[in-house]
Amino acid sequence: MARDSLFGERIVWTGRPKVIAPSPLQRGLSWLLFATAAVATLFAIVVGVALRESPAAPLLFAFWCSGLGLAARRLPCWLLSRTRYVVTEQHVIAHIGPLTRTIERTAISFARIYWDESEPKYGDLELVRAVPTGALRRRLMLRLQSIAAPDRVAAIVRGAEDVAPRGTGDQPLTQRLDRGERVLWSGRPRQRMRRLLPHGSRQWYLCVVALMLFAGVVRMVLNALPALGKVHQVLPGLSFPFLALSAGVALAILLVFGIACYIVWDTLLRPAFLTRETRYLITNKRVLIQRGVEELHLDRAKIVDVIDAPAGDGLHDVFMVIDGPRARALAASGAFGELDRGPNLRPVFELVEDAEGASKILRETPELPRAA
Repeated sequence: MARDSLFGERIVWTGRPKVIAPSPLQRGLSWLLFATAAVATLFAIVVGVALRESPAAPLLFAFWCSGLGLAARRLPCWLLSRTRYVVTEQHVIAHIGPLTRTIERTAISFARIYWDESEPKYGDLELVRAVPTGALRRRLMLRLQSIAAPDRVAAIVRGAEDVAPRGTGDQPLTQRLDRGERVLWSGRPRQRMRRLLPHGSRQWYLCVVALMLFAGVVRMVLNALPALGKVHQVLPGLSFPFLALSAGVALAILLVFGIACYIVWDTLLRPAFLTRETRYLITNKRVLIQRGVEELHLDRAKIVDVIDAPAGDGLHDVFMVIDGPRARALAASGAFGELDRGPNLRPVFELVEDAEGASKILRETPELPRAA
């Protein structure tokens, strides 16, 4: 077998991104920059044609925004085309263009899988290492983007490729269990209107930002209408400068309004709607969470304690304290009951009714996965 040049270890798997395309976030950022460039160009037309001034400054700003928009789309694709992933006996290595990132296989706390909705056989595999809470708290993860059969690669990383089947993202988790793996407990979060309210400082801050943007939209409209009325008295209503000014103002207002709506959707509405698609599973070897096209895979051997926290209305949140090399009682999963709710899945069962049954099973000794 070949050996990698970094650690000199035997290579057990290697792969490359299968879909070379920017992520939805990168595409959204590029469209935002292109819209800003369009607004600057329209204002440059007004400055040059109506005011007879040099439009160099707004045109330069539009050119700068356009360049950043193209970079947001092309640079990630360029890096993906030069990316290679390697799994060795002890490490997972990502060669991303000129950069190299590694993570020890034994230090991985859990894995997240993000299936491609258009191509369910491809997806991203995110390997997360939980880190200490308090002053040493930080984020450590390695993401393998657009690989084929990410659940199969996750099985290779955890040393269970001999018993793990090959599946796709359009199959439920129960059809992609390891051979000999049995479901011992399953549950879903209860739907509550309270989930539409912000949870934690992050969501409150984002909601305040959204409210400020909505207020800014109202103020922009109230100021723009009288201003356009005064300009209309000087410029003909169907003249090119007046139409360019009106289009620029309208596009700027729509841009701010769209950003505010996206923040509300991504912060409050989307997480609440995704709870309908969330399912929790405890098997004899793992903890599995499925939420739409997202999945979380956690070996039960990594769990050292379980915290059962009341959530009101007879419901409970079950937090899992994860252990790892040189890091005891780790809290990247929210193990100590933080209220902050980020966009990614965490090893937490939220708003479950049978928390006692789940906690009892999680405290039992799991079956160890077979070695490769």
